[in-house]
Amino acid sequence: MSLGRLYVVATPIGNLEDISPRALRVLREADLIAAEDTRHSARLLEHFGIQARLVSYHDHNEADRAAMLIAALRSGESVALITDAGTPCIADPGYRAVRAAHDAGIPVVAVPGPSAALAALSVSGLPTDSFSFHGFFPRKRKQAEALLDAMRAGGTHLFFESPNRLVATLEALEKAVGEASCCVARELTKVFEEVVPGSPACLVEHFSAAPVRGECVVVVYAPPTREVPAPDPDLLRELVRAAMRRDGLSRRDAIRRVAAEFRVPRNAVYAAARDEDA
Repeated sequence: MSLGRLYVVATPIGNLEDISPRALRVLREADLIAAEDTRHSARLLEHFGIQARLVSYHDHNEADRAAMLIAALRSGESVALITDAGTPCIADPGYRAVRAAHDAGIPVVAVPGPSAALAALSVSGLPTDSFSFHGFFPRKRKQAEALLDAMRAGGTHLFFESPNRLVATLEALEKAVGEASCCVARELTKVFEEVVPGSPACLVEHFSAAPVRGECVVVVYAPPTREVPAPDPDLLRELVRAAMRRDGLSRRDAIRRVAAEFRVPRNAVYAAARDEDA
């Protein structure tokens, strides 16, 4: 008996016209469709007149469902993996099933299409030759600070954010990388789509004016940081003072910024700033 194929199928992130003819054909021909939310996906399939055997596949049942999908593929069935919107496995469940299929020698086929992250990057007007995608902005403080440190080091970064947390995250960006260029893409491909470029401060003002609705992608670009030949304590101390005076930062935030901008270990900057109090 020949093995089935696992199809990783991208679906629209908003506008239903974005689904490809190939994606429709694969979904119609699949013996089984694994969906993040079967109720949500059932509406999509019904819209296109697709009769399908649906099973749920999400973060809470991924391990068990992956084994079930592999069994179906081994028996020769074709399986289509979809998410609620966009491309599966991109900050969404799915990679365990894909990895298990590879391990079992089962062909895995990409059926490409919409991706909110790449769509936002393409309309941001920011450098795209190299970029880092971070999924959803971290909720835990230490993880959020680590990501902000990475942004201070420069380059293009993008992440998802929920509407109710957007302004607070933009405020954190303003404090961490105030000179950065940003773009917020909201409700991409939908009726109330909005693409807003600007500095973190301008974006805070814009999105504070009214309640934010819909899914958001934030793109951030900061120029590559400068380097100093050696962590000279006197220079580091003066840089910390300047950041505190110029930008009204606390000593802690000034130390973090200087460490990131000049690629100096944070403890070296802390030691230099502490010497001032001795």
